[in-house]
Amino acid sequence: MIPRETIDRIHAAAKIEEVVSDYVTLRKRGANLIGLCPFHNEKTGSFTVSPSKGIYKCFGCGASGHAIKFIMEIEQCSFVEAVKQLGKKYHIEVEDRELTVEEQQRQDNRESMFVVNDFANKWFQQQLWDTQEGQAIGLSYFHERGLRDDIIRKYQLGYSPEKGNPLAKELQKQGFKEEFITNNVDTKIGVGVVGKSEDGRLYDRFRDRVIFPIFTVSGKPVAFAGRILKKKDNVGKYVNSPDSIIYSKTNELYGLFQAKQAIARADMCYLVEGQMDVISMHQSGIENVVASGGTALTKPQIWLIKRFTSNITVLYDGDAAGIHAALRGIDMFLEAGFNVKVVLLPDGEDPDSYAQSHDSTEFIRYIEEHQTDFIRFKSALLSKAAGDDPFKRAELIKDITASIAIIPDIITRQVYIKDSAERLHMSEQVLTKEVISLRKKKMAEVAKEEKPAEEPSIPIQPSMPSTPSQPGTISSPLEQNYYNLMQLVVRYGERPIEVDGEMYTIGEVIIWTLENDEIQPPVPVYQTMIDEYKAHCKDEGFKAEHFFTFHPDPAISSMAIDMIAERYQFVKTESDVRLGELVTQLLFEIKLTVVNIQIADLERGLKEAQEKGDVQRQFELLKHQPELLTMRNELCKVLGNRVINV
Repeated sequence: MIPRETIDRIHAAAKIEEVVSDYVTLRKRGANLIGLCPFHNEKTGSFTVSPSKGIYKCFGCGASGHAIKFIMEIEQCSFVEAVKQLGKKYHIEVEDRELTVEEQQRQDNRESMFVVNDFANKWFQQQLWDTQEGQAIGLSYFHERGLRDDIIRKYQLGYSPEKGNPLAKELQKQGFKEEFITNNVDTKIGVGVVGKSEDGRLYDRFRDRVIFPIFTVSGKPVAFAGRILKKKDNVGKYVNSPDSIIYSKTNELYGLFQAKQAIARADMCYLVEGQMDVISMHQSGIENVVASGGTALTKPQIWLIKRFTSNITVLYDGDAAGIHAALRGIDMFLEAGFNVKVVLLPDGEDPDSYAQSHDSTEFIRYIEEHQTDFIRFKSALLSKAAGDDPFKRAELIKDITASIAIIPDIITRQVYIKDSAERLHMSEQVLTKEVISLRKKKMAEVAKEEKPAEEPSIPIQPSMPSTPSQPGTISSPLEQNYYNLMQLVVRYGERPIEVDGEMYTIGEVIIWTLENDEIQPPVPVYQTMIDEYKAHCKDEGFKAEHFFTFHPDPAISSMAIDMIAERYQFVKTESDVRLGELVTQLLFEIKLTVVNIQIADLERGLKEAQEKGDVQRQFELLKHQPELLTMRNELCKVLGNRVINV
C-alpha cells in the first residue's frame, strides 16, 4: 500500500493546472481556468480548473476531482498507476503496494504493452542510427525525402531490418512474454510488433520498413506505422499496429503530441492526411499540424483537436479523391462547432511536396490566399457539377442546407444562410425554413434515442448549490438540507463561531446539532464524512476543505469537490458573523423539513387508521399532532413564514 505521506506529497506537489494542461487547452477566467471537457463531447467549455483549490469540475457532465483522479480518468488507469505517473512527473519516489488480482492483471497488461512499445520504439531508432543497414536504407530514405536529422529525432523515426526476425528475438531475449509482443484479436492483448504465422513462427511485423511511431497526447508510444521502401507485389505500402486495449486507430491523431502546444498558441490546427505531410510541414516551420493517418476522419479524432482549438484548416490534395475527402470531413467538423476552412493544393501537390519546395512564409501565404469556408467551397464545387439541371440544383441546395443545419451556433447558421441565399440566388426565408425543419427533425431523432426508460429524478435548480446522491439530481428536501449543511462543514468546518457566548467550530455545531436531534443522513457518504471529521478535526493543522478534497475514499473526495466547486457561490461574504447566521438558518431549515416529514407521516397514518376503523391508533396519533404543528409554526416564524413542502 502506498503510504499516506507519499500521497499527500503528490497532492501537494501536483499543480492541477499543469497536469490538466498536458491534455486540455485552458484559458484564464477570473481566478480559475476553463477549457473543453476531455470526458464528454461539448462545444462550449464548461470544464473548470481551480488552481487555488487544486481541483477540476465539469459543469456539463459532472466530472470532478483532483490531479490523481484526473490522470486515472484520462489515462484509464488505476489509482496506483496515476500516483506513479504523477510521482515521476514531480520527481517523488512512490512505493508500490500489493494490488488485487484484477487490478494487478489489468495494470500488468497495460504496463507491459506500453513497455514493449517503448522498447520497440528505441530499438527501431537504434537500428536507424547505429546500424549500417539502417543508415544506408532507412536514414538515406528520410534524407532523400528532405528531412533534417533534428526533425527525424524529434518524431523518433526508426527502421526495421529486412532479414530475419531480430526484433522478435531481442524481445524474447529481454524476457518479454509472447502474448504482449504479438496480438490477440479477440482479447486485444498485445501490441503486435511481432506477428505469428500459422505454423507458430514469430516474425517482425514491420520488417524492411521505415517506422513512424504514434504517440498519445501525453507522449507515450502507443502504436507504429511502417512504410515499405521497395515496391512488392501484394504488399501494402503501410503496415500499422493492430487495435489493442491501449490503441485504437480511430482515437489517435498522428503528430498531436508534438503539435499540441503550437496548436494552443496559434488557436488553430492544420489537418492533413499522412505522416510525411505532418513532418515536412513541421520542418518548414508550420508546427500546428496533425494527420488523420490515412483513415477516414472520426469523431474521437475531431474531439481530440477540439481540446486545443475550435479553428481547423483542412489541407487536401487537389485531385478528385482529395476533394471528396474534404467534403466527407466538413460536416463532422461543423457539427462539433468548429470554424472550418478548406484549402486544396495545386494539382500534383500534397502538403509534403509543397512544404519541401516552399518555406513556411510562402506556404502560409498560399493557405491564406486560397482557403475558403465550407459554403463557398461546397457551393462552387457542387454548382459546377449541377450545371443548369434543375433537379441537380435542388439537390445541391438540400446538401448545403443540411450542412448549415448541423451548425450548433444560431448566429453562425444565420450568417451562412444569408451568404448561401445570395450565392445560390435563393430566398433567405426559404433556406431558413428548410434549416429549421432539418434541425427539428434531428432534435426529434435525438430525443427519441435519448428517452429514458423510466421517469428521471427531479432536477435541482435551487438558490444554493446541490450535489445529491446522483449527479445533477436530488431525491428530497431533506437531502438538499443535509447537503447544504455538509457543504459548510467541508468549506468552513474548522472556522470558529460564537454560540451562546462560547466558541465552537462550524463543524462541531452542525454535527452536534444533527446528532442531538437524531437527524439521520439521507445519503451514506454523509455519515462517513461526519465520522471522519470527528476523528480528525483535532489533528494539528486540520483544514476541512483540504482533508475532504484529497481524502483517499473516492466517494468522499468526489462529494467534497462538488461542494467546493465555484459555479455557485451562495456565501457572498465569509465573515464569521455571516457564517454563524447561515449555520443557524440551515439548521432551522433542516429541522423544519424533518417536522414536515413527521406531519406528513402522521397524516398518512391517520388516513390508514380511519380506513381500518382503528380508533385507538387514531387517538394515539392525534395526541402528537398539536406538538408537531406548534413546532412547525415556530420554525416558520423564525424562517420568515417559509413552509418547506415534502
